[in-house]
Amino acid sequence: MKKVVLFFVMCLSVAGLYADDDMQVRKLMMAEKIIENFYVDTINSEKLVEEGIKAMLKTLDPHSLYSDKAETKELTTPLQGNFSGIGIQFQMLNDTLYVIQTIAGGPCEKVGVRAGDKIITAGDSIISGVKRPNSSVMGILRGPKGTTVDISVLRRGEREPIVFRITRDDIPLYSIDATYMVNKTTGYIRITRFAEETGNEFRKALLELKKKGMKDLILDLEDNGGGYLGSAVQVASEFLDYGDIVVSTKDTRNGANTDFPVETKGIFREGKVVVMVNQYSASASEILSGALQDHDRGVIVGRRTFGKGLVQRPFPFPDGSMIRLTVSRYYTPSGRLIQKPYTMGEGDEYREDMLHRYESGEFSSADSIHFDESLKTSTLKKSRTVYGGGGIMPDCFVPVDTTSYSTYYRNLVAKGVLNKFAVTYVDENREALKKRYKDVDGFVSGFVVDDEFLRSVVELGQQEGVEYVDEDYVKSRDVIATIVKGLIARDVYDTSAYFRIANPLDPIFLKALEIISDGASYDAILQ
Repeated sequence: MKKVVLFFVMCLSVAGLYADDDMQVRKLMMAEKIIENFYVDTINSEKLVEEGIKAMLKTLDPHSLYSDKAETKELTTPLQGNFSGIGIQFQMLNDTLYVIQTIAGGPCEKVGVRAGDKIITAGDSIISGVKRPNSSVMGILRGPKGTTVDISVLRRGEREPIVFRITRDDIPLYSIDATYMVNKTTGYIRITRFAEETGNEFRKALLELKKKGMKDLILDLEDNGGGYLGSAVQVASEFLDYGDIVVSTKDTRNGANTDFPVETKGIFREGKVVVMVNQYSASASEILSGALQDHDRGVIVGRRTFGKGLVQRPFPFPDGSMIRLTVSRYYTPSGRLIQKPYTMGEGDEYREDMLHRYESGEFSSADSIHFDESLKTSTLKKSRTVYGGGGIMPDCFVPVDTTSYSTYYRNLVAKGVLNKFAVTYVDENREALKKRYKDVDGFVSGFVVDDEFLRSVVELGQQEGVEYVDEDYVKSRDVIATIVKGLIARDVYDTSAYFRIANPLDPIFLKALEIISDGASYDAILQ
């Protein structure tokens, strides 16, 4: 009887809401209540509402999304510039947590935790001996600033575990993976994401390299999925003149257009710049590369970028969940639309774009890329022809090179063999390596990975179920040796050491270095 009365009341409400301005909103709320109160089985209201929101957003563009509380935290933390934790870089191998590096000045370094230590427990949680995903481990190690946690570690040469009391603190999340001098006059900076502090990090990296004699710069944006618009504008401002437009946003619904100009005095407005991009360079990466291309300030090298030019605005809910809703579009300074085409409500087709590019031969030949002539425009200073309609087409196309890659190598990587070998090798030889090679320069020039050394890698692969194939090994031998050497350097020194060793495997890097080293070629591209 109670349900009948409730249903009657609800029907009266429905009858009246069609005259209300909030008709559609109330209709949606009414639908949720009808399902919650009358469905044959018990309903999880929270899940019902979440699925309803997702279903609505699915009818829109592919980048308007809903995230629950946990997903929202995972999305925003890497962009906020810091989090609170104990301050280590770690690697889980099988069921053992290895400390790869302690963060300089962080809580672990202050109490004496060392690279190579194995964390056994943290608080009441057992870390080693239990297979855990990285997200689970981070959930245990992170916590509010000022809270304490006792960790026990096993250290090589010590019989008993050592217990450290750690006071958690703010830990910086860096967005620049690598900074080094390629040669006496050419610097290299790799940006992995555009976070809150990326602009400051980038300026610091520029100053550091200029002190070392940098005249020209290779800027690596490969696989950079983007981030904050403001950070991309800050980085672009280091290269451009005051007042130059970096990017514009346009809302076609209400006609609101906003320009983002350079408002500071950049410190690298002279000197050659080559930007490395690929098909996974997206959003803020495309803003930066598009701005430098349109202002004829640098040469773009690589493959056509992803094509994400939709601007999302976050709308947080009180429970920590969030909607990221598309509110406008990005345009380069010459007026090119960065966003690639899509059909409303057909996100699955949109997400298969990379497969379509591969099947069409786009990754191996620039001739397979066809542009709409109606979207042709010109750069702002040299009047070079560029095209809109999706992504940034590089000035110099570089195809994917698969000549040294094999199924055997792929399986070694997929099983984590190379990484496991490097972590174990460094754990056993860290002190000897540091004693023999005083710095990265000495390691790069002196450490040799020969076939005898690689035999241990092959054996570990067999233990992990990777069948040895001699023909594939010969084909990929140099790649395997280089990556292993790079991973060892990363664990002994830093990520810059890894890229310094591994970059010569990347044909985009090699082409960038070739162009920036030849002034005539560089100038010819920009003319």
